[in-house]
Amino acid sequence: MSFLNRHRYLLAGILCLFGMCLMNGQDRKTNTKAPDSKNTVAVAQKKNGIPEKKKTRVDLLYADEAQADKLLRPDVQVLIGSVRLKHDSMYMFCDSALIYEKINSVEAFGNVRMEQGDTLFIYGDYLYYDGMSQLAMLREHVRMINRKTVLTTDSLNYDRLYNLGYYFEGGTLTDEENVLTSEWGEYSPATKLAVFNHDVKLVNPKFTLTSDTLKYSTASKVATILGPSDIISDKNHIYSERGEYNTVTEQAELLDRSILTNEGKKLTGDSLFYDRKLGYGEAFYNVQMNDTVNKNMLTGDYCFYNELTGNALATKRAVAIDYSQGDSLFMHGDTLRLLTYHLNTDSMYREMHAYHKVRAYRTDVQAVCDSLVYNSKDSCMTMYYDPVLWHGSQQLLGEEIKVYMNDSTIDWAHIINQALAVEQKDSIHYNQVTGKEMKGFFIGGDMRRVEVNGNVLVVFYPVEEKDSSLIMMNYSEGSFLRLLLKDRKMERGSFIGKANGTAYPLDQIPSDKYRLPSFVWFDYIRPLNKEDIFNWRGKKAGEVLQKSDRKPVTSPRNMHIKRNNK
Repeated sequence: MSFLNRHRYLLAGILCLFGMCLMNGQDRKTNTKAPDSKNTVAVAQKKNGIPEKKKTRVDLLYADEAQADKLLRPDVQVLIGSVRLKHDSMYMFCDSALIYEKINSVEAFGNVRMEQGDTLFIYGDYLYYDGMSQLAMLREHVRMINRKTVLTTDSLNYDRLYNLGYYFEGGTLTDEENVLTSEWGEYSPATKLAVFNHDVKLVNPKFTLTSDTLKYSTASKVATILGPSDIISDKNHIYSERGEYNTVTEQAELLDRSILTNEGKKLTGDSLFYDRKLGYGEAFYNVQMNDTVNKNMLTGDYCFYNELTGNALATKRAVAIDYSQGDSLFMHGDTLRLLTYHLNTDSMYREMHAYHKVRAYRTDVQAVCDSLVYNSKDSCMTMYYDPVLWHGSQQLLGEEIKVYMNDSTIDWAHIINQALAVEQKDSIHYNQVTGKEMKGFFIGGDMRRVEVNGNVLVVFYPVEEKDSSLIMMNYSEGSFLRLLLKDRKMERGSFIGKANGTAYPLDQIPSDKYRLPSFVWFDYIRPLNKEDIFNWRGKKAGEVLQKSDRKPVTSPRNMHIKRNNK
């Protein structure tokens, strides 16, 4: 039997008792029809000896019929038909009611309505109102309406002192933008703030938010996340445990390592800002943007990503990580920028720009340069401004280096202008090759052949096969050289076309022949591990390449400036 039905039976029983009293002549029934008058209730209160309390008394304004029994229940009035009551600024309407005069409380039945001003209306099938504590308890088909906000539930308590309504057996709050449901919740008509707990769900035409604890403002339409929450739309997913989401502007400010996922890309940071309309997200401190599809990652203390353009930016200890192979490549620069062209078409390609103090490390290859660009269209990585590339014991450098990739492994490299290749044999002896340009070809990640063109100079130390001891030093000059390597070491070489050479015994090498004019050994700037990529070490004075007469390269920073000036 429901709570409402129990009270209906109670009312019926009381009415029967009053009927019996009439038959026995113990009391007289009185009727009143005095719309909007307090006379009836004032007379009844005087007869029963109850003093008038203007500030706390529940006043009867109108009822089709009022009944009282001094002997059985002297402190109770029974009101029937079109009942209207008032307590301070609150008006109450119902089909029938019981007024408990001693405790200044009311039970109301059928078509219950409470009105406070012209902004707050509460409806239900049953009401118990405590005039002393000013607490209203409404049951069955309850609706609280505050302008355009509607709260529906079957069990609502409304505290007039705090102007706060709360439910505890499930409820729904609806406004112009959203529909929110939860097991427990509260709403303040004064502050327009609602708090929800347990199985919280916010449904918006563009997304759905589920949470454990949520605060929501019906004025600003801002949802404040206070516990583990998921915001899911067609294209992305946000996970956060603390933050704010504006359901009108669709902007989110999220804290505590929140996560934004979009089509295989996951952006994580100590704090996130996301604008769904403009399609971009920003992450701050300990940032990680992971592309699980292409198996690469951007990290740093600031990261920007635009899901509409496919562009991204990372700064402040920014690192690009490629983990598509068994061994990950780590690359750091002051700024890392990802540009996407022809997004969502068959012609789509991307460019990764890294500029200023670029350092890269993988166990088998390391690099240093001022700036670089990787273009997915031709799988080419171009290094600018005094680039140096290390592969095992080999060092390659020039004015510009192009590295062509095949499935994330090096296919071949092109060193343009002032090309120099050095291989360390020991602390004194180095194999050296220099020329105008140089091409290195790789198989299985190892450089197996080198071709050098234009003003080629060579210093080469043949070795014994048994113990790899040095035999002599060959000094050669020519116009085109082809070198073969094995196990990352120069094995043999041959000139094509006219060449000159001299062989020197190890103890008769002229002092000016140990080093080619352009020789330099940059072991002191070579990245030692993935942590060392943050430690920039500049080249010593006099070891920087002299500028040639060739046309200036278009570096990433130059391209960035041109784009900004358009």
